[in-house]
Amino acid sequence: MGNEKDLRKEVPESIDHMANDEDDIVTLISAEGEEVDFVEVAGIAYQNNFYAILQPVELLEGMEEDEALVFKVSKGKDGEDKFEIELDDTIIEAVFDEYNKLLDETEGE
Repeated sequence: MGNEKDLRKEVPESIDHMANDEDDIVTLISAEGEEVDFVEVAGIAYQNNFYAILQPVELLEGMEEDEALVFKVSKGKDGEDKFEIELDDTIIEAVFDEYNKLLDETEGE
């Protein structure tokens, strides 16, 4: 898929809890109308937008076990969070770079 990155390279315990906390499950509806559950790995602010790094609870076709997707999060008309898959490789790379900086900062503490 090309839009995923390996997130599990020695994730610090303080951040790893996000991926294992069932309270951080996000259910999205696929283009085919199917519900897909994701674990929220991280929320990243980048260029005045908010992005969520989400990892599917059940492996999706074409994805490897430790891959995740980047979604742009905005408010819908009804006030609910709206998740749109990010397809711009430059933004995806930048979001993962920000995430990795957070991991590095956490490791340094």
